[in-house]
Amino acid sequence: MIKESKKIWMDGKFIDWADAKVHILTHALHYGMGVFEGIRCYKTQKGPAIFRLKEHVNRLFNSCHIMQIEPEFSREEIIRAIIESVKINKLQECYIRPIIYIGYGAMGLYPKDNPIKVAIAVWPWGAYLGEEGIKNGIRVKISSFTRHHVNITMTKSKTCGDYVNSILAKKEAISCGFNEALLLDTQGFVVEGSGENLFIVRNGVLKTPPITAVLEGITRSSAIEIAQREKIPVKEDNITRDELYIANEAFLTGTAAEVTPVREVDSRVIGNGRPGPVTKKIQDIFFKTVKGNSKTYSSWLTYI
Repeated sequence: MIKESKKIWMDGKFIDWADAKVHILTHALHYGMGVFEGIRCYKTQKGPAIFRLKEHVNRLFNSCHIMQIEPEFSREEIIRAIIESVKINKLQECYIRPIIYIGYGAMGLYPKDNPIKVAIAVWPWGAYLGEEGIKNGIRVKISSFTRHHVNITMTKSKTCGDYVNSILAKKEAISCGFNEALLLDTQGFVVEGSGENLFIVRNGVLKTPPITAVLEGITRSSAIEIAQREKIPVKEDNITRDELYIANEAFLTGTAAEVTPVREVDSRVIGNGRPGPVTKKIQDIFFKTVKGNSKTYSSWLTYI
């Protein structure tokens, strides 16, 4: 269950958590036309710090642009509202969920002049795939559900309705005794998790699916930058299922998942079944960074 905080920002003002409600005929509830972001704020010695806030808000507005949703608030106003949301709720670390969606008005597929609504909620949330998963790795299943084709929906937008596909994949994986799902694209290449980007290591090379095939993950780009600075060769290329099976290492990245090792795929052990040296190096630098202990990547943090 969500750990409730005190206030939620809705359309320019803070209201009590329990009063953050929408009408049952809100357009986005029925048709999924809304966009969102997932952002984390971490506890540091200098106070709460939001990880790559500007990049997340830019992606949120890119999603709006792609989906032709025009919020009444600017990027700068949303950035300020996110910072104030963390402040007013007095949280040292939290998950941040901004959402922009089509509100109550006309029903039917064409929303006409329905208002564009905006909300920002923050709440405490630990490791998405579990502390044990962060430390020792998770078990993953290739899903029977295929990732959206690039001409079926707008795959560079974090659109609410698109995640029904991810929910189906995740539920299937959990029901089969795994921790997470990996989806194939329409060509049969492994592309991403239900809500994470994928990396593998083979023969000393860090490999990840090309940006044309996946969501432009902000933690993904951070992992690539860390690897390049550490002189780890990085290659963006298609990954087949059997190549994943024989990888030396594998891990997932995402705001919720952070950097989570993968120790098993489809009941096949990856490497020696434990997080490998490349995974641990990137993971270690990532967590030092978000906790405010890295001068190299200090620009990635917005301190509250």
